[in-house]
Amino acid sequence: MTIFPPDPNLTALRLELARLRGERGWTYDELADRSGLSRRTLIEIEQGRTIGSLKTWHALAHALDVSVDHLFATLCEGHPAPGDNAG
Repeated sequence: MTIFPPDPNLTALRLELARLRGERGWTYDELADRSGLSRRTLIEIEQGRTIGSLKTWHALAHALDVSVDHLFATLCEGHPAPGDNAG
């Protein structure tokens, strides 16, 4: 029997990005300047039209001064994180 992992909570990930950006009072342009990403990419990520690559999220974590772990932890919102089912 194959057991598939739950789907990642991409909505929580993009909402966390929006929250962190808003918490700093940054516009899309400000975050684009700090991350090296395009304004359009940031808007598309926050609006759920694209996911972004690992390199994209790495750049965002550095720009926002948070760990990639912090951002990606949101992917498990609503279900147990890997390793939480040990027993």
